[in-house]
Amino acid sequence: MTHPAALFKIRAAQASDAAAWRQLRRALWPHADDIEHARDIARQLDAPARHACFIASPPGILAPVGFAEVAVRHDDVNGCGASPVLFLEGVFVEPAARRRGVARALCAAAAAWGTARGCAAFASDAPLENAASHALHRALGFDETERVVFFRKPLAR
Repeated sequence: MTHPAALFKIRAAQASDAAAWRQLRRALWPHADDIEHARDIARQLDAPARHACFIASPPGILAPVGFAEVAVRHDDVNGCGASPVLFLEGVFVEPAARRRGVARALCAAAAAWGTARGCAAFASDAPLENAASHALHRALGFDETERVVFFRKPLAR
């Protein structure tokens, strides 16, 4: 039996994918405007040694139904004791294509890319209240390393 994810083509995003990629980003990060999405996409395309985006498309259809963005990070990534670390900046699959292994296939492609660049670990984060993201990360083989709440105090000028 063919695994459902095998029916999806996973490939690295290119400049020609920018419009469809931006549409998927809008679904994941609706608070960002199109200018911010376009700037982020251009930044990733301009630094292929540090950033990658993988997209998933059904057979015979050019429009992607999912994406995973990753970055190679050399800073101190929480829960990782080595560097560099592959960091999952975002993963999204259209609701109609979910539960078919698409996110797993996207992350596997990303992990292979990171391994080829010498990454010691694959890390990610998720908001405390996003239980669905926590479940997805666990299903993808990620282990929770810590929980954190950030605080801020304005300083007088």
